[in-house]
Amino acid sequence: MQSTFENNLLSAQTRRHFFSRCGMGVGSMALASLTQKDRLQAAVDDKLNNPLIAKKPQYAPKAKNVIFLFMAGGPSQLELFDYKPVLQKYNGEPIPESYLEGKRFAFMDSSFKNRSTLMGTRREFRQYGQSGMWVSELLPHTAGIVDECTFVKTVKTNLFNHAPAKLFMNTGSGQFGRPSMGAWTTYGLGSECDDLPGFVVLQSGPRGPRGGAVNWGSGFLPTVHQGVPLRGQGEPILNLTSPEGIDDVTQRSVIDTVKDLNLKRLVETGDPEISTRISAYEMAYKMQASAPDLIDLSDESQETKDMYGVDTNGSNFARNCLLARRLVEKGVRFIQLYHTNWDSHGGPGENLQNDFEKVVKEIDQPCAALVKDLKRRGLLDDTLVIWGGEFGRTPMGENRSTTGRNHHIDAFTMWFAGGGTKPGNIVGETDELGFDAAIDPVHTHDVHATILHLLGMDHEKLTFRFQGRDFRLTDIHGELIEKMYT
Repeated sequence: MQSTFENNLLSAQTRRHFFSRCGMGVGSMALASLTQKDRLQAAVDDKLNNPLIAKKPQYAPKAKNVIFLFMAGGPSQLELFDYKPVLQKYNGEPIPESYLEGKRFAFMDSSFKNRSTLMGTRREFRQYGQSGMWVSELLPHTAGIVDECTFVKTVKTNLFNHAPAKLFMNTGSGQFGRPSMGAWTTYGLGSECDDLPGFVVLQSGPRGPRGGAVNWGSGFLPTVHQGVPLRGQGEPILNLTSPEGIDDVTQRSVIDTVKDLNLKRLVETGDPEISTRISAYEMAYKMQASAPDLIDLSDESQETKDMYGVDTNGSNFARNCLLARRLVEKGVRFIQLYHTNWDSHGGPGENLQNDFEKVVKEIDQPCAALVKDLKRRGLLDDTLVIWGGEFGRTPMGENRSTTGRNHHIDAFTMWFAGGGTKPGNIVGETDELGFDAAIDPVHTHDVHATILHLLGMDHEKLTFRFQGRDFRLTDIHGELIEKMYT
């Protein structure tokens, strides 16, 4: 005997409303009216209640998953990847006025007081791999994977303060309310994992990234596409564990009852946020088992944990890199790791000597291990690994108590591995001081367009209508960086 809910769901008026939203014809409506409850429930689930179901890309993808290693704070490319002998030669000399004309920096006083002077690096550089990529002595492990990577040395962005620049790198806009790249990705492709979110965020370092959750938010997209922060130790997600006295049968009964009520309202209104709510309840229930299993590394060999430096790194970043590989194996579409603090102005906790060395050491071995581990497991071809921050650092030093550099938006380095990118590849070259692009300038919008392209999506066609216009990750900009993958 059918419940009141089922009778309402099967009423003629409700059926017409539901199937019109599902895009079904009259014949399908007649057929569906004869089905049993489970088949009708499946139709509801498939059409409205599973917004993260895997979708076909617009064309054959080169990558299926993304791991974005986000170095929050703006790592200095001049200490890591962009070797400049001329800058070394003129260390301590005033920078020519022509470089500074019309430019703005985050801290004008410390950059321009008594004329900014050029500052060479104290780090030794060597060339590695068949590409001959210059890499600093601070990155011995990364130096070992240069032939797996494409280095883009001329990335440019628009905003020079941390929070808006992070927002720009993640959403393509410095304005709040825009969807993040991970949200756009799951909106376009869904996820191949049914017991973990399609977009997962892992954090490490002394604090979270400036701007916080808006960096992985869904903006005006349905909230099911926002990133879900996952803790690498302890309780994976706060408040996920059932309270004492609540057994599985009771919990399942409550979830099913709430789901029935939500389904009734969903069919009546077609509101996608109700679908998100249903999905969230189901996902939380599944994650009570899947999330603890994910962070339990007891099934990983000691050799693997040693390769990442899980027990010796001194930071959760190593553990998070290993978790990122495990999330890829589970089918999670987009994984983003944030690691702080790369804000190297000079001064207490922010100098380019001990403080910078510490943060570089925390990421070098795990990043290289991630690429190697993905490759040996046959996952690198389908997984795009991205390394970079919101901007770079100036060729001039700052007038602070210890050595540092200001924020720089005109040229900085990012690297990419796997996912269809060209291994052993260098794109672009900066001028002799490392101030601006001399060859192949690349904008953040171009980076976003290329990432979507590698995932099988056209950045000009991946759109969402909001407030009367079609929005996209790249807004009205973006050119493919073909040298990255051809």
